[in-house]
Amino acid sequence: MNARASKHFSRVMMTRPQLNIVIIGGGIGGLFAANALVAHGFNVSVHEQAPALGEVGAGVFLTPNSVRQLQRLGLAAPVEKWGARVGKASHYFRHDGAPIAPVQVTDTAGWNATFGMHRADLVDILANALPSAVVHTGHRATGFEQTDEIARVTFAGGAVAEGDIVIAADGIHSELRRYVAPPSRPVFHGSVAYRGLLSRERLPHWPTDRWQMWLGKGKHFLSFPVRAGDLINYVGFVPADAEMKESWSAPGDPDVLRREFVGWDSRIGTLLSKVDRTFRWALYDREPLPAWTRGRLTLLGDAAHPMLPHLGQGANQSIEDGMALATILSLTSHANVPAALLAYERLRRERVAAVQRGARENGMRYDSSYADLGVRDAEISAHAAFRRRLYDHDVVPEARAAAASLS
Repeated sequence: MNARASKHFSRVMMTRPQLNIVIIGGGIGGLFAANALVAHGFNVSVHEQAPALGEVGAGVFLTPNSVRQLQRLGLAAPVEKWGARVGKASHYFRHDGAPIAPVQVTDTAGWNATFGMHRADLVDILANALPSAVVHTGHRATGFEQTDEIARVTFAGGAVAEGDIVIAADGIHSELRRYVAPPSRPVFHGSVAYRGLLSRERLPHWPTDRWQMWLGKGKHFLSFPVRAGDLINYVGFVPADAEMKESWSAPGDPDVLRREFVGWDSRIGTLLSKVDRTFRWALYDREPLPAWTRGRLTLLGDAAHPMLPHLGQGANQSIEDGMALATILSLTSHANVPAALLAYERLRRERVAAVQRGARENGMRYDSSYADLGVRDAEISAHAAFRRRLYDHDVVPEARAAAASLS
């Protein structure tokens, strides 16, 4: 473990006035940002439209670049407890089970902080680390306005939240994005993911120490453990004939899913034979936005940069966003808030745009869009270098430098 990354942030910075920060969205990005901001001494409120916090049962992959930040907030222990660390046995296969290459699961230093997590567990970890009065559910944002001094969000039913800053972490269909950037449509990528969870008891011989992916023409299949190995997360990526509304919870037909992978590695057939319930998720992202920030409003996570899942970086990049923003604001005066938000945007836009592009490119590799699969296999092997660079990244030193440039 990196000694610097293992140090927890101080929770008080009492020598300067506290900013009041309103976060819209109680998913992973919004809740992590709230934790990072509270750790830096800010007054924070999180407003989530759902009546209760939670996530539909599915897995999320945590990688060293975000686990570094979770450690800084003192959350290493619950991640270790509820996550499932995947190790060197992780592998890519051709559709018939022929091995292609190992999966990169460490940073350059060899630090393995790569975990399969149940999304609901990660949401609980982040929510439980916050003071009890921070999160407000049943608040659907409907409008936004600001002056030079204050930002204000209105909610369905008439409630209002005011703050020095508003952070929109309300996802790919963000209500507040329209106050920052011109309207745009999400980009549909012609695929749908069937996803779900299976109890380890139903798959007693399935390994719980590895991430595994099988690659075939126009489709691919992924599995990794979550919840300390008690559950196996699976995702089958298949072509879609027509656009579907992006959703975590549209019901899918297990028999349709099974038919998509007939003739593949028998291990997939064994897993799918146990599936009696699955969900469909259409794959969308967005072109990089021209702006994330306007005055005292800024975007974070999928509201700013939704990406395809083919690098497993959606949640990880939102965690980087939250720590970058908290770090910059902690080193900024009240008078410099709008400039600080723009510095956060400048710092993050190039990196997340590169990850968005990388996810698209990796999807083409995974779906075997190559005349010569030997070329594809060589690219999969070489891609380990990209992942090491991705995992080596520590957003905090960059954020401190960005804040210093405002002085």
